[in-house]
Amino acid sequence: MAVKTITIDMEAYEALARRKGPGESFSDVIKKQFKGGTGADLLRAIQRMPPVSEEFLNAVERQIKARRRDRPRIPKL
Repeated sequence: MAVKTITIDMEAYEALARRKGPGESFSDVIKKQFKGGTGADLLRAIQRMPPVSEEFLNAVERQIKARRRDRPRIPKL
């Protein structure tokens, strides 16, 4: 396998090191972070999720309606 050397700052190195598990390489950590899934992967993940209650869906709908009524806040510069 070909390799490439890169330079990263200490903050990036420490972030990678925190995510690195025993026996994992930094390459493994980077590949996990940037791995893209397919639509089929997303569908399988959704199908594994527990069912959502009607009460939860109603709460989400109420929240969406409330946010539509609120005026957007403009940050002060």
